[in-house]
Amino acid sequence: MGFVGPAASSVWIAARSFVLVRFALMDLTYDSRRGRWVLTATVVGSAIAMLTGTVVNVALPSIGSDLGASVADLQWIVNGYMLTLASLILIGGSLGDRFGRRKIYLIGVVLFTAATLLCAVAPTTQLLIAARVLSGVGGALLVPGSLAILQSSFRSEDRSTAIGAWSGLSGIAVALGPPIGGLLVDTVGWRWIFVLPLPLAAFVLGAAGKHIPESRDLDAEGGIDYSGAVLAVAFLSLLTYPMISASEGGIGVLEVVLFAGGLLALWLFLRTERVSKDPMLPPDVFADRQFAAANIVTFVVYAALGGVFFLLVVQLQTSLGFSATAAGAAPIPVTIIMLALSARAGRLAQRIGPRKPLTIGPLVTAGGMLLMARIDPESTYLTDVLPAVVVFGLGLALIVAPVTATALAAVDERHSGVASGVNNAVSRAAQLIVVAALPAIVGISGSDYSDPRVFSDAFGNAMVITAFVAAGGSAVAWFLISDDVLVDDESEPHYHCGAESTPQA
Repeated sequence: MGFVGPAASSVWIAARSFVLVRFALMDLTYDSRRGRWVLTATVVGSAIAMLTGTVVNVALPSIGSDLGASVADLQWIVNGYMLTLASLILIGGSLGDRFGRRKIYLIGVVLFTAATLLCAVAPTTQLLIAARVLSGVGGALLVPGSLAILQSSFRSEDRSTAIGAWSGLSGIAVALGPPIGGLLVDTVGWRWIFVLPLPLAAFVLGAAGKHIPESRDLDAEGGIDYSGAVLAVAFLSLLTYPMISASEGGIGVLEVVLFAGGLLALWLFLRTERVSKDPMLPPDVFADRQFAAANIVTFVVYAALGGVFFLLVVQLQTSLGFSATAAGAAPIPVTIIMLALSARAGRLAQRIGPRKPLTIGPLVTAGGMLLMARIDPESTYLTDVLPAVVVFGLGLALIVAPVTATALAAVDERHSGVASGVNNAVSRAAQLIVVAALPAIVGISGSDYSDPRVFSDAFGNAMVITAFVAAGGSAVAWFLISDDVLVDDESEPHYHCGAESTPQA
């Protein structure tokens, strides 16, 4: 469940947007044998990250019980991966543009797979967390590469078809991840969820080595913003650690000092990006008010979603006694709704503007969260869980496409790739922060995840908090988002600032 939000955003970006950059283009056709191999290799490579991302939350209770982990440990198991992925995803795309997309993509696959195998054999929570951090580095190289390879490999006539196929197949991976992970946890144990990527990676490395063409940005100049990447990791780490630590031992001098250090690192990061000749986060993309507003909405709403992604499947197992398989399958309606309605929501936003969908969507999602707050040990799936999940999914479907389209449409075409990367990184950073902060706010610590009554009470409070946060995102959208950024009077389809301007998702 933890990857549904970002994955859905990535799937929609892939299906309905166009990153316009300058590089050496191949001319593969969709129907050619090599074209099919390239598509398959990128789909399977993306599935490695998506499957692993969706199954971890389902396994948290089993991991905690087996390794004697605390709530803080479980937070780091989730956030270790998210931390490095959110910090490095922008520079990962830059490395591919500069040194070769195929090369960086394959390095990402190897690093991600090696790290997940280390997770599978980790004897302690500390080593598991370290391996998750390393897998986030691999993901930052892998995630941007798959779409860039498709964009640079296929001829223009077949590019949208290839990206659309990637989107649909990746959506299936998102949907299958939690139940597959739950089944593995219930049958052979949680460690096998980290073995799952091995055959997929072997296939990708074999197919990619033979069929994926190399490409790079021919106009790339200057250096790579390594200092910006280091500072991004520093400020997210220093802000996250004291929040997680507070859930176990309260707020002390160390937590205050580290948090202050995180704020200092954030200031240094922003200053570095302003003066750098080659910033990974060009400051001028935020000069557009609508781009800034779209990312504020993204941050607030995805912070609320992150609380649900982290806690719901644990609540289902701990308080309702669901098996890992059943808990993993419980949120599937969200993915089905997203796949069915995201395109329609995008077309609606294109026709009437994004302001109303981005105002109503978070409110509907908040309603789903309030329904989730009612889930307790006496609840059943059909009467309590399913209605909450359906309402939550309907609200999410109104959010993902319009907010992504707004962010892409607000910037110049030369920044469309950066804009989509920033929007993705913002959503992950928001979830990183809420997973760090929410347990301390609602009083979950130690082994509370194994106590049905204690965890259930805290879960209810957490869902109320996330509902208020989501409603705050609605207010931000109403006051800051303008309909003009998307509404287009043209009747013929065309591409505008990286997003299709006809009625769209």
